[in-house]
Amino acid sequence: MTFRQFAYNNVVRNRRVYAAFFMASVFSVAVFFLYSMLLFHPSIEDRFLQEIAFVGMGFAEVTLYVFTLFFLFYSMRAFLQARSKEFGILIHLGMAKRQLQRLIFLETMLIGAAAIGVGTFFGFLFSKFFFMIVREIVRLPALPLYIAWEPFALTVGAFLSLFIIIALIAPIFIRTDEVNTLIHEDADSEHTDDFSPVRGYLGLFLLIGSYVFAATTKDSAVIGLIIVLPPIALLATYLFFTDTLPLALQWIRKHKWIYWRRLNLLSVTEGIVRLKENARMFFLVTIVSTVAFMSVGVLASLTSFASQYREVNPLGMTYKSAPGNPDEARHINGLIAELGKEEIDYDLVRFTVMEQQSSTTAHRVTILKASDMNELAMSFNASEVALSEGEAVFLPASQAAARKLKNTVVQTVLEPSDVPVIIRGAYMENLFPAGAHGTNAIILNDIDFEKIVQRPNAKEAFAYTYYAFYVSEWQATKEVGRSIERDLMPLSVSSSFRYDNPGASYSILRMTFSLLLFIGLLLAGVLFLAAGSFIYFRLYTSLDRGRAEYDVLRRLGVTNKEFKKIVNRQLMPQFFFPWGVALLHSAFAFMSLQVIWGALAEISIRKEMLLVLGGFTLLQLVYFYLIRWRYLAHVRAPLS
Repeated sequence: MTFRQFAYNNVVRNRRVYAAFFMASVFSVAVFFLYSMLLFHPSIEDRFLQEIAFVGMGFAEVTLYVFTLFFLFYSMRAFLQARSKEFGILIHLGMAKRQLQRLIFLETMLIGAAAIGVGTFFGFLFSKFFFMIVREIVRLPALPLYIAWEPFALTVGAFLSLFIIIALIAPIFIRTDEVNTLIHEDADSEHTDDFSPVRGYLGLFLLIGSYVFAATTKDSAVIGLIIVLPPIALLATYLFFTDTLPLALQWIRKHKWIYWRRLNLLSVTEGIVRLKENARMFFLVTIVSTVAFMSVGVLASLTSFASQYREVNPLGMTYKSAPGNPDEARHINGLIAELGKEEIDYDLVRFTVMEQQSSTTAHRVTILKASDMNELAMSFNASEVALSEGEAVFLPASQAAARKLKNTVVQTVLEPSDVPVIIRGAYMENLFPAGAHGTNAIILNDIDFEKIVQRPNAKEAFAYTYYAFYVSEWQATKEVGRSIERDLMPLSVSSSFRYDNPGASYSILRMTFSLLLFIGLLLAGVLFLAAGSFIYFRLYTSLDRGRAEYDVLRRLGVTNKEFKKIVNRQLMPQFFFPWGVALLHSAFAFMSLQVIWGALAEISIRKEMLLVLGGFTLLQLVYFYLIRWRYLAHVRAPLS
């Protein structure tokens, strides 16, 4: 048998242990290849779409590469430590350190080459399906399958270099100087130091404190907490698994009414051993799972913003013209002509907006005419404004502002026109985009509005003209007004006009966020599979010990049903403690994210967050039952 055959046989013999590692590597390669296929696709000619594909796919590929490097390094190091007894025997039989390093290099490259080949094959196999999804997301007429050397070269080159790096670095962590230690070292011996009660209580305090701050944060403090809380939560998570959980298990052992109850003696004792061996692994699984949850959650919240975009922008198109705008008539006539050409039904309301100063607050006040508001309200089938002479209502900039101003009454004089007015409450219907008329706007009755217009200083009081296009089929306007957008682009912020087309903006937002969400889902899949492979590896490297324990328990008279309960109590903490902590991390982080979205656009992301967390929960349950089924089958197999 040659040296290469010996390396090959080692990989084949340990294929059960390497299975999750290999599958995670294959999935990473396949996802990377799919990203590369879209990155180099020749049919994407739209410049904006090219930028999205380049930035999104490029960032995803770099993230995937860096994470896979970390994942493979940690996994290979753990695999090699688990094989310490095997390496000790080889060294005892005369294998030199250089030969051992060569053996590990050959094994790693054999697994890597197989993963690259299989991953690239499956990536290309699913490329057409991938393009079909992307085509629907970005609304392209066609996104055909193509064959080019660039995606293959990039994928093979990136992962080949990655496996070479791992193969060269991993053997450094193998001790080869004490053969006896290697031979008698337990494959599962990654014992942590004895836990500290002080660190245990500190970890619990930091964890609860992080959750409290995340759940009670306000608009003004949320940005600071985003910077401060993650490192605190990271430290708290590490201390929770290394010290807090052992402290809790130690408490259970001291209370015999719990510890000695039925099968708890075996379950808790085994749980303490597993926790000492795998505390750092649990920490890693928690962090990786949290990143997976949060990446999908954040992108899902962006998609939620796109789906609720109509509520934030109720008008089909808006045009705001400053005094002296020479292009006003040309632009409005052009928009009307384009809407007629596209056969899009619309209602147009022209607002003459005035500006005065409040004698009560000395702030500038934007003033709209009640009859103009009622005309627009008719298009929306919304409630009309009924105002007598001397009356007005607030026009809130947002729904949150409307709730605050609902019962407010202010008596003031509009200067310099000297028009007394009582402002009672707020107009609660949402007819304008948020902040369309500033944060200090009112709807004034027609009589007083005409007084302001007819005063000698009316020209100075004139603020702007606002054209509100109500379009029921608002997404059909995405191509309307392109010429106005071209006129607007070279101009500065102080332009004499402003044109907004929510239909066109929504098309871009929906395409961008949906594509990013799809990219994020694939990345989260890699992270989720990697987190599961850590647990899978730990279970199957301790399989011989599990078989021995089962054999002893069987001889003592423990039934299969009772043994299944014992295995459940041993496996469930390994699967659901890291996942549960990651779920809590994500849930409280989403609370802070909701504060941000509430302040920016008054959007609720509760539904999306429940879907994300519920979806990952279902996947975790499926993965648990699958692994438990296979683990029980292997443990019950006769000892060799």
